[in-house]
Amino acid sequence: MNKNSLRIIKREATAQALASAAFELALERGLDGFVVEDVVQRAGYSRRTFANHYSCKEEAVVMAVETTHDDDEVLALLDELPEHSSPLDVLYQLMKMRLTAEYLRKLRTLVALSKEYPTLEPYILSAFHRLQTMAQQALGDLFKGRYPEQYTHLLAGAVCGAMYPLLDGSLDVLLPGQSVDETPGAVQFDQYVDTVFGYLRNGF
Repeated sequence: MNKNSLRIIKREATAQALASAAFELALERGLDGFVVEDVVQRAGYSRRTFANHYSCKEEAVVMAVETTHDDDEVLALLDELPEHSSPLDVLYQLMKMRLTAEYLRKLRTLVALSKEYPTLEPYILSAFHRLQTMAQQALGDLFKGRYPEQYTHLLAGAVCGAMYPLLDGSLDVLLPGQSVDETPGAVQFDQYVDTVFGYLRNGF
């Protein structure tokens, strides 16, 4: 591993430590109950280091949902897909890979926090935008112009948009690992995802 790779890994680890500290403080004290100084003290870094990564505590709180992704893992997944796979097939597998129980739980927590602290909302939208951009890039790299650009953008947007109702409580959907006893009558997450992709495949 070269020095540039080590530098990137170290930078990502620092950013994640700061974000995790901010997220923990938001859960413990509420967004108004701490300042950046509290974040850096908990994480063990300086304010200057914080400023090198985040513009404000709200951004740091939301970035706790992000994890470092292994591009090789994505490439391996794409290589294993049958040749006749459609963009929807690819997005289905990517969503299953990326939308882990931890990721979804943190996002749901952040959306709930944003109802009390609206200053979080722009940063949550940015997190959704990054997820959508990742999906668009994967489709573009794999299909290389076989589909119109508008198609892949709309498709990725539809899939990411379908995730929001289960995060803001509009729909009763159990996250992976949740017991059906917690919310009687709620839909299992895998069932919800299959329903979403069924609508997209067959039309509404």
